[in-house]
Amino acid sequence: MALWGGRFTQEADARFKSFNDSLVFDYRMAKEDIEGSIGWAKAIASVGIITNDELTRLLAALQELLAEVNKDPHSIANAGFEDIHSYVESKLIDKVGDLGKKLHTGRSRNDQVATDLKLWCKAQVKILLQSITGLEKVLVGFAGNHFDTVIPGYTHLQRAQPVTFGHWAMAYVEMFDRDYHRLTNCQKMMDTCPLGSAALAGTAYPIDREILAGDLGFARATRNSLDSVSDRDHVLELLSCASISMVHLSRMAEDIIFYNSGESAFFELSDKVTSGSSLMPQKKNPDACELIRGKSGRVFGSLMGMLATLKGLPLAYNKDMQEDKEGLFDALDTWHDCLDMACLVFEDIKVNKEKTLSAAKGGYSNATELADYLVSKGIPFREAHHIVGETVVYAIKSGKPLEDLQVSEFKQFCDKVEDDVYPILTIESILKKRCAKGGVSLEQIKSAIDFMNNVLSDRS
Repeated sequence: MALWGGRFTQEADARFKSFNDSLVFDYRMAKEDIEGSIGWAKAIASVGIITNDELTRLLAALQELLAEVNKDPHSIANAGFEDIHSYVESKLIDKVGDLGKKLHTGRSRNDQVATDLKLWCKAQVKILLQSITGLEKVLVGFAGNHFDTVIPGYTHLQRAQPVTFGHWAMAYVEMFDRDYHRLTNCQKMMDTCPLGSAALAGTAYPIDREILAGDLGFARATRNSLDSVSDRDHVLELLSCASISMVHLSRMAEDIIFYNSGESAFFELSDKVTSGSSLMPQKKNPDACELIRGKSGRVFGSLMGMLATLKGLPLAYNKDMQEDKEGLFDALDTWHDCLDMACLVFEDIKVNKEKTLSAAKGGYSNATELADYLVSKGIPFREAHHIVGETVVYAIKSGKPLEDLQVSEFKQFCDKVEDDVYPILTIESILKKRCAKGGVSLEQIKSAIDFMNNVLSDRS
């Protein structure tokens, strides 16, 4: 059943109907459409459009329909209606007859779909916040188990200075915690109710939209009817939050792929998140991480598509805006799946501590310490930098790490080097010196872990 047939004398072409209909994807908003209708029924009863008896019958029928929908929401997709609004209205009429036709009084599909979508987004945000928190907890737990597991830090994918796996994990906790707060800000911005804005000019009935907004769980009603039915900023913001978080997930996945490689061998991923090769029996591929990395582009595409859809639209509603849902639904599903898969990746992960320590000691990662040592002897840093560079070249040619050079060898480049150089070249010394807030000293890592454990324990 179409909601607009009176103006037309011909049936819609079947090809157009297939092109136009949105039930195949907007059925996901069935619960929200019914909840919005319950709120609207109360609103029109408050201004005398329907009687209290009629309201009681409508609410009972809508609750009954909601229970039916919750049992098997996917079955709605192929029910043959134009959209979720016509489906709900038709099923309501089946239950209460002509009374069901009164419900749409003063309401448009424009403010109806805007409300449904915001309600759906608000529900998804709650789920996503839980998933982000879950991943943060997994990473903080990993950091606690490996706060002192030394690994080489990298710049330009070359060994730079030693850090620990605890410090590495807490770096991603910081990223995902920003994702959490970014999403809570988005949640606050979208907490406005469009219902009562009608098609574009506002409803013709004296409904208290603030009460209506509160009934539907919104903080307040929207302030401009034109904006209300045209606004999809919350979709853009959600897609932006998803895209930024997917960047973080993808970067972490890339790190894990590298650490899991034969060349690095810091990690061994569980069989639960890896697969083999159809040709090479020895292979164990990090497919879960590669898929997280790959799916990031899919989410970015949804954001770009929505930006392109909205950029040239005049006020108010245009059918182009039907394109707001498929990309959004897919992007949020993908984001949620990747957050959960990232948690699974850390289950039963094995860390090769001997390999990580050996790698951290290689690559002359204590060269900066030697430069700082020379600075402590009164040599300007730029000069010390040059001296150490020459010393490293010598050490490479000699096939020795810096800490294995003799004092006499150091003195070829600077006569101020003495036996007191050796303690400062150790991994332990390097880590201990980075004791400023945010540094890689074990005390700072423990402090960061304790702080985040307290933050996460306070979240419901």
